[in-house]
Amino acid sequence: MLSQYEGMVIELSPKFTGAYRFSVAPMLDCTDRHFRVLMRQISRKAWLYTEMIVAKALQRSNRLNQLLDFDDIEHPISLQIGGDDPEVLAEAARLADAWGYDEINLNIGCPSPRVQSGKFGACMMANPDLVARCVEAMSQASPLSVTVKHRIGIDNLDSDILLTQFVDRLASAGAKRFTIHARKAWLKGLNPKQNRTIPPLEYDRVTKLKRKRPELIIELNGGLNTQEDCLNALLTFDGVMVGRSAYEHPLRWRKIDEVLFQDSPRNLTASKVIHGMIPYAQKHINQGGRLWDICRHVLQIVENTPGAKAWRRDLSLQAQTKNADLKVLEIAARKLEDVGL
Repeated sequence: MLSQYEGMVIELSPKFTGAYRFSVAPMLDCTDRHFRVLMRQISRKAWLYTEMIVAKALQRSNRLNQLLDFDDIEHPISLQIGGDDPEVLAEAARLADAWGYDEINLNIGCPSPRVQSGKFGACMMANPDLVARCVEAMSQASPLSVTVKHRIGIDNLDSDILLTQFVDRLASAGAKRFTIHARKAWLKGLNPKQNRTIPPLEYDRVTKLKRKRPELIIELNGGLNTQEDCLNALLTFDGVMVGRSAYEHPLRWRKIDEVLFQDSPRNLTASKVIHGMIPYAQKHINQGGRLWDICRHVLQIVENTPGAKAWRRDLSLQAQTKNADLKVLEIAARKLEDVGL
């Protein structure tokens, strides 16, 4: 498949199919349902993920609506789960199917101390047989595809041989796609933020794996900050996953559907994104939600322009007032329209 971007014609990976070619990473306290609806105004095609949900939390049935509900506009969407018990994860897979998710994703990449204390996340890379049992149980429990997000290694368990063996074991257990953060994780000595920046990116190791296993669907994650970064990665990989850059600079990706999915140009602006959010915001308020739940994400869409700081300040103050309503968003959009944004 060929893709054209700013005069460049780029031949993409032969297996370049599916919405997973561009996805927005699951991020704690960021990719809640409100941000996902915001991101859907920007890209109609990107694959979206929930924040990681601990599988055991789903056993508390009185919290299912809070944990699992999402808006239809969010499709395609993957439920990301953390856990180490095959039976509990199998039940999570059944719930994901019943709730209408498009996929279930197992987190084997989070290095936080809290996750480690639960014996899941990145520390599970030390026990590929357990991860395989989890994947197999999830695959058997639900018709949904089971995918895995993981690191290239942890601590001193980070050789190419171990990475290949890990992926092979999970593929044989039924994993359909591998999203690989091209950094190792240090489980002791670095906090989660440091683990996103201090261990060096090693794209070459993921490239070697893809060349060894061309039949596997491999998605690259880590350090992809621009559309050019993504297009370059897609020369080798089947998909790309963008994290902080999508959250902190959402309008940076306004042309991604045109570039990667051959959609018609949309001339998307910040004010149009806000107008697109208003029906959803009204529904959220009608259900007892606060406007600030949504506006804390909307703040990110205006940057690097005169008056941006004042605009964000005004929206923040107004959206956090008691009984803030849609007029706050309407005024914010009008201010942007007045300056051509």
